[in-house]
Amino acid sequence: MANEAAAPRPIRLAIIGVGKIARDQHLPAIAQDPRFELVAAVSRNAVVDGVANYHDIAELIAAGHDLNAVSLCTPPVGRSAIAIAAIDAGLDVMMEKPPAATLSDVAKIQAHAAAAGRTLFATWHSREAAGVATARAWLADRRVERMTIEWREDIRRWHPGQDWILEAGGFGVFDPGINALSIATAVLPGAWTVEGADLRVPEGRMSPLSADLRMTCGDVPVTAAFDFLHEGQQQWDIVVDTDGGTLRLRMGGSVIEIDGAVTEAPDAEYPRLYDRFAQLVRARSSDVDVRPLQLVADAFLIGRRESLPPFAW
Repeated sequence: MANEAAAPRPIRLAIIGVGKIARDQHLPAIAQDPRFELVAAVSRNAVVDGVANYHDIAELIAAGHDLNAVSLCTPPVGRSAIAIAAIDAGLDVMMEKPPAATLSDVAKIQAHAAAAGRTLFATWHSREAAGVATARAWLADRRVERMTIEWREDIRRWHPGQDWILEAGGFGVFDPGINALSIATAVLPGAWTVEGADLRVPEGRMSPLSADLRMTCGDVPVTAAFDFLHEGQQQWDIVVDTDGGTLRLRMGGSVIEIDGAVTEAPDAEYPRLYDRFAQLVRARSSDVDVRPLQLVADAFLIGRRESLPPFAW
């Protein structure tokens, strides 16, 4: 009897940054995908049970473990140095959104990975929401007249005590808002431009708690309202008016409504991200799209600042 081909060896992975998003999303997605084997974690103030734990990436690399890849879940500031250290150690790199604090950081990481022949995956988890691919296909056959984005959530619920998110480079309300922009740039191809922005920053903080953006994609007007102080029912909605009806992506893209017909699917964003990372690693390819980050950077460059009262947890 002919010998069956041996199954590919799992990708030996370390997760760097063990916070809420890592525990809620990354660790379960890794655990359910047999193409990955989690062998280590890096964090300054947390541990993952059942694997080796280290304080920083230098300790991780020195320990060996025959690693293949790392998944970076740290805050964006400082991530560039971590990614480059991983690449220099011969590792493939997956990055939680946003990929880094600045566009030049992303370009530096991307060039470094390309020169070393390593896979680099800058993830946008909201693009993997169940309704996004359907929305993109439906819109491709219609003339889009306008897009409206409303992204309102409670920072105290989703980021309790995480002061870094309101510091310089922490993105503030754009930490969730960039998710909406990642969906918008995925479903509407074309040249995106920020025409104007209003950014509201609490006294003593560096990043906004709410923002309004006025944009265009080609000749399509797009408005976005982002609010990080929204209590009650959380809202993550994108409405697209076309010459052939109205499309709504609700609940961050997991629910799609087209002219009143509603389709909802369970959350599988992070399993899809790890599926994509596994494919990229096997193909020795990379996937880095900076368009959502470009729009945020433009909003910070041209946005009008308004002051809010001091914010406390």
